[in-house]
Amino acid sequence: MATVSRPFQVPRPISRSRSQRRLLPPFMLTLPALGVALGMLVPIVYLVIRAASAGERAWLLLLRDRTLSVFLQTVLLAGTTTLISVLIAVPLAWLLVRTDLPLRHFWTVATALPLVIPSYIGGFTVAAALGPRGMLQKILEPLIGVQRLPEIYGFPGALLTLTLFSYPYVLLSIQAGLRGIDPSLEEASRSLGHGPWSTFRRIILPQLRPSIAAGSLLVALYALSDFGAVSLMQFDSFTRVIYMQYQASINRGFAAVMSLALVALTGLVLYSEGRTRGRARYYRSAGGCNRPATLIRLGRWRWPALAFCGLLVLLALMMPLGVMIYWLVQGLSNGEPLRLVWSAALQSIIASGVAAVAAVIAAVPVAVLAVRYSGRLSKWIERSTYIGHALPGLVVALALIFFSINVVRPIYQTFALLIAGYTVLFLPQAVGAIRSSLLQISPRLEEAGRSLGRTPRQVLATITLPMARPGVMAGAALVFLTTMKELPVTLLLSPIGFQTLATRIWSASSEAFWARAAAPALLLVLVSSLPMAFLVLGDRRWRS
Repeated sequence: MATVSRPFQVPRPISRSRSQRRLLPPFMLTLPALGVALGMLVPIVYLVIRAASAGERAWLLLLRDRTLSVFLQTVLLAGTTTLISVLIAVPLAWLLVRTDLPLRHFWTVATALPLVIPSYIGGFTVAAALGPRGMLQKILEPLIGVQRLPEIYGFPGALLTLTLFSYPYVLLSIQAGLRGIDPSLEEASRSLGHGPWSTFRRIILPQLRPSIAAGSLLVALYALSDFGAVSLMQFDSFTRVIYMQYQASINRGFAAVMSLALVALTGLVLYSEGRTRGRARYYRSAGGCNRPATLIRLGRWRWPALAFCGLLVLLALMMPLGVMIYWLVQGLSNGEPLRLVWSAALQSIIASGVAAVAAVIAAVPVAVLAVRYSGRLSKWIERSTYIGHALPGLVVALALIFFSINVVRPIYQTFALLIAGYTVLFLPQAVGAIRSSLLQISPRLEEAGRSLGRTPRQVLATITLPMARPGVMAGAALVFLTTMKELPVTLLLSPIGFQTLATRIWSASSEAFWARAAAPALLLVLVSSLPMAFLVLGDRRWRS
């Protein structure tokens, strides 16, 4: 008798039982998570105070046709950047984690490094290389007679720049998600006759839903808050309008009103992301061991895969590095001394490292509360951590200055206030990565630990966090890399005499000394590549 085979399907998301829904979160999670959420609302309180004193005229700004046009342009830019970043990051992460791609550890580092290039440097290098009379045009003119390339300024240039330097948000999140997927699901699919593409579409992609959502949210918020790229590309977004209001008006209430409109837009993005990711769980219900998946052999597809990785690294990393090297060579040939600011590099590493640790510590109770004790309070706490990431760094810095002067004056212009500013800006990166990893851990393992007499604190330290290590490391790497290039918060909140590579780059580039800015910019990429390489090699050692 012939047997009828049924198509293999990924297990349906596991719903919570009534006992799980009624389980109250422990005090050790609720108190610190609530404290983190309240701290993240400081910029909102500042904006409300400023907007309240702005007067009726400031609120009428929101009703102008120009404001609506800027709103639609900002939404279009953020949405398109997010979509293209996902289309790039999903196949790239799969190649780097699940295949025998040649030099895949090198590609893992190289494809994530564009995250450390400041947007104002990235925008200028894109314009210098691909502009109408840029370097590419000068190369093509003697070869094929190209007199002028198409205009890159405006929406196309802003979209290209933001995509090239923000897709690693999605890439690192998906890589962490891929490492947490149970390989037995893929093996079962392959044993039932499904090929690599069918297995990826039916098994892997649905399991990556929380990772894709977390990374996409970061890209969308980054596109909403970026100023450097949109300014250099002459594209009017909400952030550029806010900066112009702060510079042109003595009354900061005008800018505060526009910033509150940006907060409302952020709330809409958060609501849409929450509806998209749903309340599914992505852990397995059966037992088993935690082991790495078997690498898939690319065969003849390795050459297209290498071309894809090479083209991406060429545009997102080698092109800006090439422009900066050109600036450096031109400066040296004109007598500019080579200045490698090692003291600024050391201070950048210290500040970024402390910020990464602080963000992870603050993110753990928020992520655990959101995943294990889902409810209205935990959802509000988690969503509140994303507000700062969508606000311009200038607004966050001014809010913390206002708070420190009026409430806790002893921390004004201290290193602690600087770390607080970094945490407000970049905490969502750690929360999203850790949350994605926690969704792949079965709560039965934690219940088993508690049944053996371990306290909730011991279960968190010995079971939950070690199993969520990919997300913790990915979140720390994201915070470290983005802190290295942060400028407005560093300029306004750093102690007197404290300089980072980003501030050195800005001080030179703001005066058009591009040759002088090239050396610290190249040093920034070099210094940032070391922890990324350590992350890749460390993850390989942990899983060997």
